Parts: sequence; structure tokens; C-alpha cells
Amino acid sequence: MTQCSSVFSSRLHPHLYEINTWVWLHELSRKMDRTIRLGDVPDQEWDDLQAKGFDCLWLMGIWERSPLGRQIARRHPDLQKEYAKALPGWQESDVVGSPYAIRAYQPDPDLGSWEQLEKVLGKLHDRGMKLILDFVPNHTALDHEWTTRHPEYYIQGTCQNATNFPTRFFPVETPEGIRYLAHGKDPHFPAWTDTAQLHYFNPDTRSALLHELYTIAQYCDGVRCDMAMLVLNEVFAQTWEGQLESLVFPSREFWTEAIALLPDFIWIAEVYWGREWELQQLGFHYTYDKRLYDRLRHSTPHEVTLHLQADMAFQGKLVRFLENHDEARSAVEFGSVRLPAVGVLMATLPGMRLYHQGQLAGKRVRIPVQLCRVQDEPPDEATAAMYDRILSIANDDVFHQGQWELLPAHSAGDNTFHNVIAYQWKTLQDWRLIVVNLSDMVAQAYIHLKGQLGSDPHECALYTLHDRFNDLVYEGRWKNVSTYGLYVHLDPFGCHVFALRDAAVENGKGQH
Repeated sequence: MTQCSSVFSSRLHPHLYEINTWVWLHELSRKMDRTIRLGDVPDQEWDDLQAKGFDCLWLMGIWERSPLGRQIARRHPDLQKEYAKALPGWQESDVVGSPYAIRAYQPDPDLGSWEQLEKVLGKLHDRGMKLILDFVPNHTALDHEWTTRHPEYYIQGTCQNATNFPTRFFPVETPEGIRYLAHGKDPHFPAWTDTAQLHYFNPDTRSALLHELYTIAQYCDGVRCDMAMLVLNEVFAQTWEGQLESLVFPSREFWTEAIALLPDFIWIAEVYWGREWELQQLGFHYTYDKRLYDRLRHSTPHEVTLHLQADMAFQGKLVRFLENHDEARSAVEFGSVRLPAVGVLMATLPGMRLYHQGQLAGKRVRIPVQLCRVQDEPPDEATAAMYDRILSIANDDVFHQGQWELLPAHSAGDNTFHNVIAYQWKTLQDWRLIVVNLSDMVAQAYIHLKGQLGSDPHECALYTLHDRFNDLVYEGRWKNVSTYGLYVHLDPFGCHVFALRDAAVENGKGQH
């Protein structure tokens, strides 16, 4: 099989949908009363995702999981508490282990085969969608075949290390005797005891990982790279200085080599610590925007506005999200009152827009990635209807082909304008204005628009705007807009998505 073409979707700001593959297939199996693996997924499932406008599908967790990792996950007391929250009465058989402790880069036998994965890829391509899979660069499972056949691929310690730090090192029987390998680690947290830490200053390790990436690339269009900043030369050296015989850095970053090997691949980085721009410069097409997520949760609207003042060369490569498998459910985190405002904001900012399985239905129970099933949770109809409207709006061409611009909000008599965020999207044929109040109080502001609203600049001319999110029509005089700006009055966590009124719109009118 030859490497599949990964030409980008024509949309510059694509929509990505993350699926917890094991849980999804379990739900489909129960629904259809038969075992469903990757190759058995009904076409209607793919059709539904296409209809919602998703450009890319991320099948999270398809690679073979570790039996040793499964045992650790079943015994871990903190994880057991999480299982009990998500699945009361859980059984050991419900715990299949972490998808980020990978035993081998091949489809887990319980989920499918290479042939079935290739079939999925074809079905997605037939519908104009791309397939994204996981790549975990920092570590492997404890029982990956490399730990015994190629222990030199890993960070190694001593018997004394394993004795003194049993949660950081573990023994492995190899043909050359016992070796002591390090567990995978984020320098800010305890080691992941179900993983083994790869050695990124060993060129043979890098070559082996590049070979794995090349194999993966035959069956997908791109990869979401887990904790991508951990393998940067500087970060790796600081994390493992005590175990490195030499601190001579490789001549290039690993990501430079990987992206050069697969230049047409879609590269998505899970990245934190302010290293997003650095990874973009190394060639990543998209990097997580965790800062926006955190600021929407905890910061003032002004700080969110400052975040959105970054250059478009940077913002256009950010992955915007309200939840993913690592975070709390957005329906819980933001609540029903705030969710429409942050939902509209996330869906209409430049960059990749990531949606998580269950998010569109307002699911509230976070699923630990070690579980293969979850309890029944009926969809929230109001949240589902809200997301249907948001996706319908965000699929308009103007949000993918247009030019984005943050707009200033000015006082309309009080200080509440500080809580208002406004921006526009423009093409030669279309225009949208998004205005969001990120506070729990009524806000008003004047928005200074760039360019006129109508074709008639006469001071008596009227503008007519359709708020597509709330399905209302507003009219006013162009003279007032050109003099003061567009006046907006928003309820707590209110939002507008304005378009020039379509002639077909026949709803009630308001006044601005």
C-alpha cells in the first residue's frame, strides 16, 4: 500500500471531531445488537459526521493497548475513583488500559485490523473527510517489544535508581540481562508508571520512530501528537539530564526530521508551556490553544481579548476547543448559561475547531480513557439544538475563506464594553460580525466597523442585519454607525452573529 494523499481540506479553518474509538464501537455494538468493529461501522455514521460539516475525524485510541498497562490501570486507586464516577458498578473487564501506553502501532485486535482501518480511510475520503490518528512520541508501553529487543532505545538507570525510585524506574529482562528503564515523564508531574521513556538523543530511537510514523501514514491523513513539546531537544535535556551520558544535542529537532519525511501529512500538536509558536515554526500545522480554554474558564474578558490580538500567522494554526478527552465536559465546566457564548466564540475564531464526542449532545460525564464503555446518558435537547445552529453557522464559507479581524469595542456610557469581544469575517461577497458578552451582567458597546454595512453611503440609508444565532433582524441608520459605531446591547453571556440581511429572512425586528 502506498502512502495516502493528505491534501488539505479546502477549508483553511477545518472542523475536527474526536471520537473515543473503543467507547464509540461499544455503543454501536449495543445499539445494533452485534459486535461492531472499525470495518463494520454503518455508512450512516460517516454520513452524519459529513452532514455536520466535519473536515477531519480523529479516531482516538485505536492502537494496541498494553496488557501490563491494563493491570496497572485496574489497580490504580485514583483511577478507580474516576471509573466509579463515570461508570457506577464498573467491572475489571471495563478497564482496557490507557490508549497512550501503546504496545504496538497496529490496530487493537478488539477494534479492528489494518484492512478495516484502510476501509474506514476510504469511506472518509469518499465523503471529503480526513482521518487523524494518535502518535505518542515520548514513550511506549512497558511491554512494547523494544523494551526487551532494543532497551538502548530508552532512558536507562541503575539497580540503585530502581531501588530508590521505584515509581520512576523498572527492571526489564533482556537477552543481555536485566536493564533498568525509566518510566515516561512530564517534568512537572510524577512519572507515568504504565510507560517506558524513549531516548531522543539516540539516533537509532529516532530512526525507529520515523519508521513507525511512515507506517501509520499509509492509513491516515495526519496525526495528533501527544505531549509534543516533551521531545524538543531543550526540554528533553532538562528532563533527563541526570540519566544522559552526554548533553550533546542532536543537530536537528526530531519534529524537523519527522515533518520532512511526511510533508503532506496533517501535523497537530498537543503542546503547552508557551511553546506553541516554537512547534509551529518546526512545521506543525496546528497546535493546541490551551491558553484560550483556560482564559475562558478563569480569566476576565479583557484577558481573552488580549489573547486574540496575536498575529494571524499564529492564530490561524491554533486548535480551539471547549473540551477534549483530557478536560472536564464543557456542559459542566461552562454551564448552560455560559455555553452559547463560548460555543459561538470557539466555533468562529480562526484556526482548527475541535469538538469532542458527546460534546454536541451536552454530555456531562467525563470518560476516563482507560474505560471501554460508559453509562447511559440521554442527550440534552437544548444543547444539541444549540450546537446544530452553531455548526450550521460556522460551516458558512466566509468563516473558512474570509479575512478575520478583531474589532475594538468602545464605551456606550458605562464600563461594560470591557466585557464585549467583537470581530468580523469578510470576503468580497460576504460578511459576518460576531459580538459576545463574556460576563454575567448586561453589557453595551459601540463596535467600530471596518468598511460600510450597505452599498448606499447616504446618511439616511438604513442597514438591516440578521442575527443568525438568535434568528432576529435589526435595523438602524448608517449615519449613526459611521459616526459612533454599531450599538450593541447584550444580555449576560449574550452573543450575536450578524450577517447582512438575507431577503428570505422574515422574522421580527429589533432596533440597534
